[in-house]
Amino acid sequence: MQSIRSRALARSIAQSRSLTRPQLSRQLARRTLATESPATASSASSTPPPPPRQSKWSRFLTILGRTTLITLFAGAGGFYYVTQLDRNPGTQLPFDPEKKTLVVLGSGWGTTSLLKTLDTTDYNVVVISPKNFFLFTPLLPSVAVGTLAPRSIIQPTRYITRHKARQVSVIEAEATDVDPINKTVTFVDNSDIKGAVSATTISYDYLVYGVGAEVQTFNIPGVQKHACFMKELGDAERMQREFMDCVETAAFPGQDSKEVDRLLHMVVVGGGPTGVELSGELHDFLEDDLKSWYPELAGKIRITLVEALPSVLPMFSKQLINYTESQFKESKIEILTKTMVKEVKEKSVVLQMPDKSIVEVPCGLVVWAAGNKGRKITQDLMAKLPEDQTNRRGITVDDYMQMKGANGIFAIGDCTATSYAPTAQVASQQGAYLARVLHQIARRDALQARLDALEKAEAHLPPAVSTDSTEAIAAAADDAKKIEAEKEELKRQLAKFKPRPFHYSHQGTLAYIGSDKAIADLPFMNGNIASGGVATFLFWRSAYLSTLFSLRNRTLVATDWIKVKLFGRDVSRE
Repeated sequence: MQSIRSRALARSIAQSRSLTRPQLSRQLARRTLATESPATASSASSTPPPPPRQSKWSRFLTILGRTTLITLFAGAGGFYYVTQLDRNPGTQLPFDPEKKTLVVLGSGWGTTSLLKTLDTTDYNVVVISPKNFFLFTPLLPSVAVGTLAPRSIIQPTRYITRHKARQVSVIEAEATDVDPINKTVTFVDNSDIKGAVSATTISYDYLVYGVGAEVQTFNIPGVQKHACFMKELGDAERMQREFMDCVETAAFPGQDSKEVDRLLHMVVVGGGPTGVELSGELHDFLEDDLKSWYPELAGKIRITLVEALPSVLPMFSKQLINYTESQFKESKIEILTKTMVKEVKEKSVVLQMPDKSIVEVPCGLVVWAAGNKGRKITQDLMAKLPEDQTNRRGITVDDYMQMKGANGIFAIGDCTATSYAPTAQVASQQGAYLARVLHQIARRDALQARLDALEKAEAHLPPAVSTDSTEAIAAAADDAKKIEAEKEELKRQLAKFKPRPFHYSHQGTLAYIGSDKAIADLPFMNGNIASGGVATFLFWRSAYLSTLFSLRNRTLVATDWIKVKLFGRDVSRE
């Protein structure tokens, strides 16, 4: 036995001599563990090793990831919930025969703002408009070059009226006559498909007149026939078709250089925000898309902006006007100020230059973005009140938007002649203001109706001398006192009724000038902040997104901008 141990010890010593120091240390540690008692080994194995300590950066990334996931899920859920509310309006109150009828003409900025703010429980509301949608006009130039899809900037009127408390009747028809004496409106169905009845007349108690204006051509020959306008959705779609028609025709084989230069010369008339933004959008279309798909023609496309006044954008500060002109010069957009259009021909435009000389400029497309004038129905309505309606620019209204000389007619928007510029911002504020005034008028009418009912009840009270009993006499006297007290209270409330006059709050002016740059003239305290550039362009986009009337429009417009940034504008032509 001892010899066996001796041989094992000798073998182990021989092996240890052949091991390195680290190997020898590990072997000794294993032997030490083997000789430990079972209790010690079990207690050592039951104690878990401490977890590795997480770094601050890892903890930050974990928290950020969880927060992002929660935010995304919550945002998506909220977005879906709001869209379903828009798509599924609830039940509405029916028309109330005891309520007065409010007729609204038009579906523009003023009337749409009024409908969004109006408490429809006060009236039976009827909307009459040749369009059954609201058009976001500031983005029309983007539609004209394919930056936005046409339906992205329209909001169906029924999307607004179906979410009101009481039913609103929306009639797609064109008003042809307003009778301020008999308080009636006559309108006709001007659609391609007509039914058995296509014209009728309805009565109103109050009328909101917001039919807008039409394009002012100043009776210049050829404008109506040969120029494209930028007023309605169809105008933008027509301009897009004709612009691409000019490009494709210029690409036709065998076209001589002079004809190509003519076809690719685009003339924009009007140096206001619409004309400037359209010129900028055309430049973007050229630089971002046409140079890729029409490389042989892109260098020949010219854009000319014509303005009769000494400068473009007269509503902006001089600093921003100079900035815009310098940017247009860099973009090779020619600006002709102090230049008047004398005639628009099929293939050219006749201009009167600042030195009074007459020049005929060949061009492929003329876009007319200059001036507004009243519609025929507006002129006919004003002619019925010649003593009060003497302003040729539009309907004269008082400080409460009520048409002078007409009882129960309110006028808002471009059809009026006020001290404010005919802009979307003014019309929108007028509509919201008038909605509040109409709510106060409904309260006043309710008080007046109650007062009339009390006077009628007082007139039918039995005289005290006709009663025999003392209690009857006392009861009659008590009823008379209660009626008289209530009448005095109603008269006191009616005397207090006086709405505040309309006050326009200018929120600033924005314009896009192309090349991902915009200008902004914003009020700040007692002065203005003038800015221009890429940062202002981002502000311009965010401001327009927030101004859109619904989440649906905001989503569609933002999606269109992303699509154009990724894939460019579509150059196909229907």
